[in-house]
Amino acid sequence: MSSPVPAPSPAPLRIAYSPCPNDTFVFHAWAHGRVPGAPEPAVTFADIDVTNGMAERGESDVLKVSYAVLPWVLREYALLPCGGALGRGCGPLVLTRDERSAESLSGATVAVPSERSTAYLLFRLWAAKAVPGGVGRILVLPFHEIMPAVRDGRVDAGLVIHEARFTYPSYGLHSLADMGEAWEEATGLPIPLGAIIAKRSLGEERLRLLADSIRESVRQAWADPEASRAYVLEHAQEMDPAVADQHIGLYVNEFTADLGEEGYAAVRGLLTRAAAEGLVPTLGRDALAFPGAG
Repeated sequence: MSSPVPAPSPAPLRIAYSPCPNDTFVFHAWAHGRVPGAPEPAVTFADIDVTNGMAERGESDVLKVSYAVLPWVLREYALLPCGGALGRGCGPLVLTRDERSAESLSGATVAVPSERSTAYLLFRLWAAKAVPGGVGRILVLPFHEIMPAVRDGRVDAGLVIHEARFTYPSYGLHSLADMGEAWEEATGLPIPLGAIIAKRSLGEERLRLLADSIRESVRQAWADPEASRAYVLEHAQEMDPAVADQHIGLYVNEFTADLGEEGYAAVRGLLTRAAAEGLVPTLGRDALAFPGAG
């Protein structure tokens, strides 16, 4: 009598997230097999402008993307209710080489990290009210090239994200406006920056397991921050450890563990306002609903 053939193990889930400290902090436990029962991940590191494109092409099972890209990908992907980045006091900044007014950006050249980013949507929503006649040329640059371009006078202003909030004074630059501050004053809501999405084809059961695994990875990160430190600093490249800690403190918070009503309201608010300005397609009524909820 032949022995039963064991069922094949599920293939590892392909997940892509950035090497930024908040992502490596959040996903450390899961990526290192420390979450019991979690799906095995196969990790790719990529900046968010790259993962946004991957999502539009359906190239990974799980991705960290900008909330701004959701209207283009939610047919194939579901928004997970955890693991992402929302917060207060953590918005993108508009930087200039010298102190100037918002009105001076009329017709100006502005460098941005992506036109499919939350930072860009927040900037366009702000500029529609603050910059008479609107800005001129938008130039997309990798985020680490934006501050040098402003400093060297190659662009009139730059929209910066990530650790640039803490390092721009070292380039001799000035903060003209804080996009997050403008958003919070207008809405009272947190700033929706990065989302975690997963393919709907994984099915509800696996999506629920995935969300539970990410929440447990977040809990472990908070319970033992030192466990992830080497992983965080390895992928943060030349970032100062103190800056990495500030980065984590800003972007990993209660909304990372669970979006909750306020988090979902922030996401809907951003995408509804952006759609009204013609910046993104209009979302369907249940587009943000998590298939495994309820």
